[in-house]
Amino acid sequence: MKFRFSIGRRLGTGFGVLIVLTLVAFMLTNITLKQGREKTNDVTKIYTPSVNLLKDLNLLIVKSKMLISNWVYYPSPDDIPEKKEMREILSTRYPKLKDSINRYETLWKNEKTKKNLDSVFVQIDSLFSQDKIIMGQLNSFTSYDDPASLFIVRPMVDAEGIITTESQAILDKLGKIIDAEQGTAVRASSEMIYSFSLLDRIVKLLGAALLVGGIIIAFFTVRSIVRPVTQLKDMLISMGKGVLPTSKSKVRSDEIGEMAGAMNNLVEALHSTTEFANEVGKGNFESHYKPLSEEDVLGHALLKMRKDLYENEQQLERKVIERTEEVVRQKQEIEVKNKELEVLYKHVTDSIRYAKRIQESILPPDTVIKKLLPESFVLFKPKDIVSGDFYWISEKNGNVIFSAVDCTGHGVPGAFMSLVGYNLLKEIIDNMQELNAAHILDRLSAGVRSTLHQFDKSAAKDGMDIALCIINYNTMEMQFAGAFNPAFLIRRSVMQEIKADKILIGYSYNEDETKNYTNNVIKLEKGDLIYVSTDGFPDQFGGPSGKKFMVKNFRTLLMDIHRFNLSEQKNALENRFEQWKGNLEQIDDICVIGVKI
Repeated sequence: MKFRFSIGRRLGTGFGVLIVLTLVAFMLTNITLKQGREKTNDVTKIYTPSVNLLKDLNLLIVKSKMLISNWVYYPSPDDIPEKKEMREILSTRYPKLKDSINRYETLWKNEKTKKNLDSVFVQIDSLFSQDKIIMGQLNSFTSYDDPASLFIVRPMVDAEGIITTESQAILDKLGKIIDAEQGTAVRASSEMIYSFSLLDRIVKLLGAALLVGGIIIAFFTVRSIVRPVTQLKDMLISMGKGVLPTSKSKVRSDEIGEMAGAMNNLVEALHSTTEFANEVGKGNFESHYKPLSEEDVLGHALLKMRKDLYENEQQLERKVIERTEEVVRQKQEIEVKNKELEVLYKHVTDSIRYAKRIQESILPPDTVIKKLLPESFVLFKPKDIVSGDFYWISEKNGNVIFSAVDCTGHGVPGAFMSLVGYNLLKEIIDNMQELNAAHILDRLSAGVRSTLHQFDKSAAKDGMDIALCIINYNTMEMQFAGAFNPAFLIRRSVMQEIKADKILIGYSYNEDETKNYTNNVIKLEKGDLIYVSTDGFPDQFGGPSGKKFMVKNFRTLLMDIHRFNLSEQKNALENRFEQWKGNLEQIDDICVIGVKI
């Protein structure tokens, strides 16, 4: 049997080499790390703690020597801290430290060092026995008066005494033991560093081998696998875009060669299928086509498609005729409905425009305004054709009455309310003998409730906001009453807000309670400016962020323009409104009245 170096064998050989190199690197790394951990464990868990404990023992010996010397040479009571500390060293600290050192000593590998430490502990025990003799002789404050006791203990702590010489000998031996253990720790650290250095060189060497091996494997993989696969991929991508390749793939003896042969057969079959589809698309349902085999699903599906297309074409021709007749009929019906809607829309619009003329007829003409208020302006901008806002300017008994009224809603509903408000206001003022701004609003509110039958809280809350002023030029006094809408008085460039009551005109708050409006009387001066307004201007959305203009900015705007003449003030207000609104829709009717005294 002829050997076949298939794709699987090629990939298996290449990756087998990489796996072997990786396993070698892993094993060497694991061995080195294990040795490094053992060395690190010796340094951190044996030698370093041992050295620290030995240094603590060294300090304990030095401390005990100093304390026992002070015990002898400085008479003192038995309960001072130094004596307590000396007793604690002998009874607690030294035994605990000795036990700790002995536990680590069993792990030491140097037997000589172990023997030296054992001899040191024998000397320390002997030294502390001498200390106990001294402490027993000088066990009270009065014992320092006994010459015999002092004669015994003082030579023991002198420069040549047993305590001093024994302590120094112990410290010398301890120093050598500490040096020996530190040297052992340094050697272990050096061995650990060497192991890691060796590991570093091995890893670098194996890394280079892996890199070179990977490059070689990649080169042969690209040459024998990737290039042919890329060629097949390009052919498939081209076919995915609907473009059939014109060239054929090279056939080889491995799996890629088998795929190339299958691809060539597929391309040839698709060319044949394309020709057949073109013929069917032209309406040639008699064109010849033969499937590749009995299992050729696509080929048999194409033959069935040819049959179904022929039948569908016959059905579609019939349906097109039927649908065309239906569309023509529906178009004629839509045209009739559109004409009816156009007529209806014209009738409605004409009615609203006629309502506008009726509404405008109740507003005072410019001649009356100029006669009663020579220095004044009225900015009136309805949102729709008709308005829910209206203004009132009239004269009675030498008094000039002007008001800005905002009825519930805007457009046609607001216009109906404005007619109700206008008729009630006219009737009230005509029948009132002595004008009083607050009484006018009281009667107006009662009239709206009566007209709209608003006597309980479940009824609709329809009504109006109003700012009403009465000026007597003889007495230079002004009465003001307001429902939600205030008045602004500017005198010598200082603005004063005359607040309105928070009582909606026409709203019934309680069956047994009637809230009356406040009558504000203001003494006027020559040059005073008075402004009243509905809420349409401050509530308009616009500006860079699409927010409301707000009452605060409205007041600032009035202060900015109050030095202009009244005509210029009106233009400035209108321009500022249009600039603020921009491309947004006007949301409410606008009515602003300005009067100069």
